[in-house]
Amino acid sequence: MPRRRLSERQIERIRTIQERRRQRLGERAERVLAEIDEAPPEEGLVVVRHGANLAVEDAAGRVHHCLARQNIGHPVCGDRVVWQEAAPGQGVVTALLPRRGVLSRPDSGGQDKPLAANLTRLVVLLAPRPEPSEYLLDQYLVAAELMGVEALIAFNKLDLLDAEGLADFRGRFAHYQAIGYPAVWLSLKSGQGLAELTDRLEGETSILVGQSGVGKSSLIKALLPDREVQIGRLSRATGLGRHTTSATTCYRLPCGGRLIDSPGVRSFRLGAIRLTELERGFRELAGLSAGCQFADCRHDQEPGCVIKQAVADGRVHPQRLANFRHLAAQIENAAARY
Repeated sequence: MPRRRLSERQIERIRTIQERRRQRLGERAERVLAEIDEAPPEEGLVVVRHGANLAVEDAAGRVHHCLARQNIGHPVCGDRVVWQEAAPGQGVVTALLPRRGVLSRPDSGGQDKPLAANLTRLVVLLAPRPEPSEYLLDQYLVAAELMGVEALIAFNKLDLLDAEGLADFRGRFAHYQAIGYPAVWLSLKSGQGLAELTDRLEGETSILVGQSGVGKSSLIKALLPDREVQIGRLSRATGLGRHTTSATTCYRLPCGGRLIDSPGVRSFRLGAIRLTELERGFRELAGLSAGCQFADCRHDQEPGCVIKQAVADGRVHPQRLANFRHLAAQIENAAARY
């Protein structure tokens, strides 16, 4: 069933309600902070975000249930923060430390909403079924390029394919490896590729993204054999109970890295970006477009376009250019509306 489109009035009402809630919680945090007997500030890592509730891990690995002080912004999972203890196991976040590698998506009002911060790796998960979308894949890859994080494409459920089907599937996506995106080929049924993926996640802060049905939940369970133990620990520390499993959560990987699991990346679309940013997100186009005859070339009908020539020469895959044009048209249409 298609989602009902919200009216401007409904969107504004939702924003007003959310702002009132944030205001009340911020005031509560200020009252708590005023009662603290000058507890020394500490640095910590946000490992769970559920509404206004934060689970902050300290340097010793202990988890504390925290609220955020007013006017510091909105902490998300993966943020490094400054916090102060208010009571055993409880505290107040007083500052956000500088971020990098922030994954965002537009909210109902079209405003970018951060989902996770300080990422170093974006893993895009695809499978033979449901039918993979190169258009969605390219949006994720653009996001990774603009965030400045490494993208990795993981192809899952290979056991669904026979030898001929597997060869066709590999060939369909070979051009992504040709332009520098590493790939891992997985079958959780046989264990194929799991060790290679684990090696690539070692020491990284990663997030898995992909359309529904590609096996994300099963892969997370395989990567986190102690996930239930970690959930129990976080639940006891924060009092979030069952909400811990539905909240954006940063888990410790056995290999030494971290894996952020967010319900918010089951669906995805790029937010408001400029055409120049979109072009930068298509890495093989960015390296060629300076040679176009016109500085504002859209690589469509303009004469002297080196990108079109590169497609004809086989140096740029035609599907990548088609996806670029589609996204560029969306950006132009959105700009015209406003």
